[in-house]
Order: sequence, then C-alpha cells, then structure tokens
Amino acid sequence: MAFDKDAIIASLKEASISDLNDLVKAIEDEFDVSAAAPVAAAAGGADAGAAKDSYDVELTESGDQKVKAIKAVREITGLGLKDAKGLVDNVPSVIKEGVSEDEANDLKAKLEEVGGVVTLK
Repeated sequence: MAFDKDAIIASLKEASISDLNDLVKAIEDEFDVSAAAPVAAAAGGADAGAAKDSYDVELTESGDQKVKAIKAVREITGLGLKDAKGLVDNVPSVIKEGVSEDEANDLKAKLEEVGGVVTLK
C-alpha cells in the first residue's frame, strides 16, 4: 500500500486545530496508542511552560569531512588541534554549553555545513 506523503502533509497544513485534534483522537482509538505518553516522558521533570534560555550544542555525528569538522570545532571553541580532534572523534560530544538560541543555531549551521549532525539540548 503506497500513499502520497506530501499530499498528506499538505492536507494537514490546511486543517484546523479542531480537525487535527479529531485526527489525533481517531488515530489513538484505531491503533490503541496515546499521543501524550512520549511527550510526558520527554519533558523529564522540566517546567512545561518554561521557555528555554540556554542551549548546549552537541555534535552527534562528525560526518565524512572530519578535517573540516575539526577546523569548525576549533573555530567555535578556541581549542587546540588535539582537543578539537578528540571531540570530533569521540561523538557524541558537547561542543559548547549554555549559549543563546541564536548562537546555538549559528553553531549548528556551521557544523552541519561541514557534514556534522548536531543536537541542541
């Protein structure tokens, strides 16, 4: 059975909140699952309404351009070659901690540009 993923996504974008809520309930009933369970586990005790004001930038995969990734890590952190290489070789590695959302997104873009995979925590 094939389905058109793009058409489904387009339909969801046009749906109202009420329609989406009904869809979630129908999926929960049909497949005997709960959409709320993963969200509660992901929250892990953090305040649900609190906005995050600092992020940790974690390199989860260094990609196939390790030399460029090492150079990017050195530029971001100011570390020497050996220490930057250690972070890239031993992923997942936290590259920078406690940065603003804008800085975290900038660092993520720099690392992804050289083939890295980055998670903001």
